[in-house]
Amino acid sequence: MNNQLNKKSYFVLSLFLLIFAFGFSQEEATSEKVGEFSFETDVIDYGTIQQDADGVRVFKFTNVGDAPIVITNAKGSCGCTVPTYSENVIAPGETGEISVKYATNRVGKFTKTVTLTSNASEPTKELRIKGEVLKPVE
Repeated sequence: MNNQLNKKSYFVLSLFLLIFAFGFSQEEATSEKVGEFSFETDVIDYGTIQQDADGVRVFKFTNVGDAPIVITNAKGSCGCTVPTYSENVIAPGETGEISVKYATNRVGKFTKTVTLTSNASEPTKELRIKGEVLKPVE
């Protein structure tokens, strides 16, 4: 009977240690350092602009995290919205920019998105532009 008690005690102790070790490894995984975007704004409003006006606007951000950010992609929601970005690493505390060119040859109201992909705490970040392109006065 004493031998069975030792086996049960050993099993319970082993199970406890396994659960403890698994929980501790999960805690380490969540404490990894990551970069974090802090944009001045997530939405740029062009307001009302004339047809064929300058369609370039800039989203500015700071890396407020504790690890470098690398942007791997920036994609506009259509061909009329073309984002560009620096492929440099943005270290903690550094600033960066996402430039967006909207095709202002199209008359009317618009709302478009730019989707960033990166290694930041928010791996997919959506930015938005909106406004209205006015028809030229004849």
